[in-house]
Amino acid sequence: QVQVAESGGGVVRPGGSLRLSCVASGLPLGYYVVAWFRQAPGKEREGVSCISSSDFSTDYKDFVKGRFTLTRDNARNTVFLQMNDLKPEDTGVYFCAADPYGDCSGWETVSWDHWGQGTQVTVST
Repeated sequence: QVQVAESGGGVVRPGGSLRLSCVASGLPLGYYVVAWFRQAPGKEREGVSCISSSDFSTDYKDFVKGRFTLTRDNARNTVFLQMNDLKPEDTGVYFCAADPYGDCSGWETVSWDHWGQGTQVTVST
């Protein structure tokens, strides 16, 4: 069974930090393109960032550039999303998604093969 699971969400004050994890089982995550999405209540899901399978190159949406960092640890079958300087607008359920091989071209609109159940991030005073 192929499974992807997120963890690391929580409640933080503006300016705080969280590190989200995306752990895969049943598939070698090192061979997969991995992306993070988020969805706030009443809003559409939006892309956050993407990391390729081949060269670990990354792509970030403008609203997280300089604040979020996406990394891989293939030995642990894990992708991390380090989130710094969090803002209330970052609040939402964060999902990771994975596809085999490739790069991040068109990652915001393509259909992803595997999704996690999401982890809640709340940024509030």
